[in-house]
Amino acid sequence: MIVPSSQIQRPGIRAAMFVDFDNVYSGLQAVDPAAAKVFAEDPKQWTSALADGVGRDASRRFLIRNCYLNPVIYSKYRVYWTRAGFRVIDCPSLTQRGKSSTDINLVLDAMDVLSGPVGIDEFVIASADADFTSLIARFRAADRITTVIAAGPVAFAYREMADHVVEANDFAAILTGSTADAGAGVLPRAEGRVPAPAPRKGAAAKEVTSLVRSSAGPITGAVAAHRALTAEPSLKTDWGGHGKFGAWIAQLGNGIEYSPTPPPGWVWDARRFSEADLPQEAEARSAVEEHVTRVTDVPALSRAQFRQVFVSMETVLRQHPPNRNELTRAVRDHCVAAGHAVSRAAVNFVIQGLTYANALTEEATAMSLAEAWTRNVEEVCRLALLEFDESEVAELRHWASGGLLKQGAKPKRTKPEATASAED
Repeated sequence: MIVPSSQIQRPGIRAAMFVDFDNVYSGLQAVDPAAAKVFAEDPKQWTSALADGVGRDASRRFLIRNCYLNPVIYSKYRVYWTRAGFRVIDCPSLTQRGKSSTDINLVLDAMDVLSGPVGIDEFVIASADADFTSLIARFRAADRITTVIAAGPVAFAYREMADHVVEANDFAAILTGSTADAGAGVLPRAEGRVPAPAPRKGAAAKEVTSLVRSSAGPITGAVAAHRALTAEPSLKTDWGGHGKFGAWIAQLGNGIEYSPTPPPGWVWDARRFSEADLPQEAEARSAVEEHVTRVTDVPALSRAQFRQVFVSMETVLRQHPPNRNELTRAVRDHCVAAGHAVSRAAVNFVIQGLTYANALTEEATAMSLAEAWTRNVEEVCRLALLEFDESEVAELRHWASGGLLKQGAKPKRTKPEATASAED
């Protein structure tokens, strides 16, 4: 008996991948040239990793694999993609400014797939180009899962529209084989399609409990989270099914308490301490800081935290210039050890901006890093259409530079640099 193909239940999430080759390759070249080479020459390897990265209960089946490539510049990579089962669509430059036809071709093909006879569960767009924001909105309106793979700064609206965003450093980790450091699961589990794993109480719970029990007072949430992720890196995905660090802490019980206020959040042993023992907020967040962090992706760090990031980065770069992933981790650990805990995501965002500003060198100083980062923040604000008067601009610079730029001082521009804003 021959079973009609429409009745065959094939395992896995039905997915479609659309790769903006030029955008991803150029973005990776700025972040990690080794990762860019793997991306361009071994698409089968990382595509298989993405397909298997949902978890043990399911996998992705990429029914459609399209790669949009400028043949004038990148024709030598075509063979690698066709051998990996991709349909390669030539998108040559059509204008004197070099603008290719990738955007329109990708959008037309994606809309054909969306309205086609095969129900695609998830659309994966490999591009940091915010021009695809409207396309992602159409996928969401059709109740499809949307995942963006971005090898560069991502516009705020583009990020918020997608269900999942794979950042540049995580994608680079996949390409170079260091996925363990990037977190469990190559891509986030497709919500609503596959059941989430049951929460676990393991090494991380024991480590944090021991830390809190032996501390001389309440400890910052960032320090506790760092200790937990060191013991169980897999918690980075969704904190064991609890979504947020605070919810994960709450289920530990045994008198371990957590409060997000005052910033940066605190964990304590309720048997020995209470909320009255929590440190008072040392530095109230100004209206400028609140405005910038709410409208853009600039991390909500204090002036002291920004300063520590630049100081730690100078130290790490002088000792042994590491690759992107190692630099992020080393700076984060150095900040924690110095008593100014900063999340790895925040450190990575700063590093991303400094990378595009060509500021990460062995000779970099905390001051030069602060100046480059401050220029980047100003550009991010400009693109987000944020307007400030002179006193607010001075306040912005003083905050973003970690206080290294005095009130009223302007960050120096020593050489041309790429804009590292989220709109790139």
